[in-house]
Amino acid sequence: MTESLIWWSIAIYLLIAIGIAIMSRQGPSESMSGYFLGNRQMNGFVSALSYSATTYSAFMMVGLAGLTYAGGVGALGFEIIYFAGVSLVAVFGPKFWAVGKKFGFVTPSEMLGHRYNSKHVAMAVSIASCIFLIPYSAVQLAGVGYLLQGITDGAITFTTGVVLATVIAIFFSYIAGIRSVMWTDSLQAIMMIVASTLVAFLVIQGLGGFGALFDTLATEHPQSLTVPGPGLFSFVTFLGLTIPWFFFSISNPQVSQRLFMPSSLRSMRHMLIGFLVFGFIYTMVSVLWGFSALAAFPSLERADLATPSLLASEFVPPVLGVIVMIGIMAAAVSTIDSIMLTLASMVSRDVYANVKPNVSEKRQLLVGKFVVPVIALMALAFAELQLDLIAVLSVAASSGLVAMVPALIGAFYWKRGTGVGALVSVVGTSAFVLLMYATGNSLLGLPAGVWGIVVASVLFVGVSLMTKPHQASSDAFFTAIAEELGKKRRPTSDQATKEAAA
Repeated sequence: MTESLIWWSIAIYLLIAIGIAIMSRQGPSESMSGYFLGNRQMNGFVSALSYSATTYSAFMMVGLAGLTYAGGVGALGFEIIYFAGVSLVAVFGPKFWAVGKKFGFVTPSEMLGHRYNSKHVAMAVSIASCIFLIPYSAVQLAGVGYLLQGITDGAITFTTGVVLATVIAIFFSYIAGIRSVMWTDSLQAIMMIVASTLVAFLVIQGLGGFGALFDTLATEHPQSLTVPGPGLFSFVTFLGLTIPWFFFSISNPQVSQRLFMPSSLRSMRHMLIGFLVFGFIYTMVSVLWGFSALAAFPSLERADLATPSLLASEFVPPVLGVIVMIGIMAAAVSTIDSIMLTLASMVSRDVYANVKPNVSEKRQLLVGKFVVPVIALMALAFAELQLDLIAVLSVAASSGLVAMVPALIGAFYWKRGTGVGALVSVVGTSAFVLLMYATGNSLLGLPAGVWGIVVASVLFVGVSLMTKPHQASSDAFFTAIAEELGKKRRPTSDQATKEAAA
């Protein structure tokens, strides 16, 4: 695979993607909802493809393949736990959609601030999300850097790949906000699933077929097919990785914000079903990539080079290899531009607008657009550090974001939850996770991925029981859910009086 073929392929992809992004414009987006949520009018098909492209980023074909290469079959169990966690969307998705439609929420942090009647909760969630998602954005950029560096044997440097991905992500974000991101995501998702599946079969055939592949693994790398595997995984490590991953669909705001966007509950159901089909196929393909790389190249310097090494090998025709490369790069870009837009909307809506009350929506949008490249540049700087395994870094970010989970669950299922409880839970757990990672990520032998959800739950429940909830905001929140989802509810005494008078 030549360097010129790679650059020409990237150029062709960009021309097609830019054309789709421009066509997605429906006039200038002058509102926060229009720019960041697509006016809540996304259909199920586009939502499913975009949700898939945003969720399954460079983590999968680079990160999960690398995790399989280093840790064996345990990586499949790790990802299946995440897959099971998507069931949370079926539980929480309709509720997110209902309150978003009723109150006009733009961000998950705005929703929590309203539910607990506390602007400080909204601000804390926004700031914590920035702290943990900027490193996760850097993971996506690093994935592109490793990919282009590995596939060209260093002819395209890591830094070149990172800068390229950053520029593309900023550009797509600016064309039409989330609409351009979602439509380009759809193109990227189709490329990802078709090309990677086809090439996976070609690689396996080149290795002699499924039987020969697993015979090689069983003979030369038997620990890769057993639990706990060749040394990366232990029960505690596995638990620390999977607990945050299980809650990914509601703890990561770039994903949960998507629950405000479907035009109807039917579109949301289609989005979820489409995502589950896509996710199952892509998970199996990524794991097979990792096993294939282990069989073909058992002595790689870095596990994250498993996929680039395969794509640059004789097993993959150059044209197909470059298509898969573009698909992986596009997946990473789709994730980082979604993160940039989400964090920009949170900073402008829940930090800037709370610091400066009564600021116009137009001004909020302007601030949000200014924040997008700032976040991108911070992620770029972090990516240049070239830290450990991509998959592990991804979970480290989710370990911090799990701080929001108890407050989110309480928002919908525990009227006794209070704003003070939510605030202490988010701030305290975020600080705790950061401290753990700064001091070796171990307390009593357990990592932050295990402790995070425990600390967050104890703080939220304990402080809530010691403080008083805001009854009016709680009642309004639960009433809105019941009304929007068409559930019957018993009228309050005030309503009953009014109805009797009428």
